[in-house]
Amino acid sequence: MAALSCHSQPISYTTSLQNVKKIVAPSISCSMQPGGQSNIKVIVNGAAKEIGRAAVVAVTKARGMGVAGAVDSYLVGEDIGKVCDMEEALEIPIMNDLTMVLGSISQSKGMAVVVDFTDPTTVYDNVKQATAFGMNSVVYVPRIKQDTVMALSSFCEKASMGCLVAPTLSIGSILLQQAAISASFHYNNVEIVESRANAADFPTQDAIQIANNISNIGQLYNRQDISTEVQARGQVLGEDGVRVHSLVVPGLPSSTTVYFSRPGEVYTIKHDITDVQSLMPGLILAIRRVVRLKNLVFGLEKLL
Repeated sequence: MAALSCHSQPISYTTSLQNVKKIVAPSISCSMQPGGQSNIKVIVNGAAKEIGRAAVVAVTKARGMGVAGAVDSYLVGEDIGKVCDMEEALEIPIMNDLTMVLGSISQSKGMAVVVDFTDPTTVYDNVKQATAFGMNSVVYVPRIKQDTVMALSSFCEKASMGCLVAPTLSIGSILLQQAAISASFHYNNVEIVESRANAADFPTQDAIQIANNISNIGQLYNRQDISTEVQARGQVLGEDGVRVHSLVVPGLPSSTTVYFSRPGEVYTIKHDITDVQSLMPGLILAIRRVVRLKNLVFGLEKLL
């Protein structure tokens, strides 16, 4: 298996965007060891998180790409391969300076993609930096604000650089959403029931996305009690009567179920996630597709 050998050395570089000045800073110089060459260099921002560690392993195993950098504020200096319990060290230390890592990787030839698992407060600046260094981004940041997405879209459009903002990386979740859209034209009642093992911000992004997708098609759901204020009936998302019920059930997988019904018939769509590994096929697909983009795309389903 190919590994990256990294050494610290001072470099200077200049980005092409006017709002980023010339920077002189120490960086990590990485060279590919014998055993193969990756076409897409992947920088994982949020590498110490559970999903970040899973991403490092998945990218390392995938053809045509390899991990080139790991960024996080935790476990700084630790080899990301060892942090991920891989058999061999990747010789890539976790760094807490995204700019320094991007500057180093930009010195080498080839395509590079930044995968962002951080949080809504930093994602705009992160994508802006990646774009300044000529790198496209895959963003999986729950609860990212629509204003941030719009600002990133405008920025990427002007810079002619690609960015995928993915509310979900689960292909199964996307298939559920597509099935829900198809069913919404044929049923007058719909309820979304979701469960998570731990308390979170409810309703989840999955439930919100489903409700948004099946709203505004001229259908008004649950007419019998659309105006009820009984809390046990769940929260109404939007103005079309889509109700969502969020459960915290430790011991069960993360689950999203959509119930459609009409007199004499119930149609149920369900999707369970038992492990973060379920997101990795979607992530690898996103990395392969985002390098071709010249603008921002919202939703992995648009690239399937």
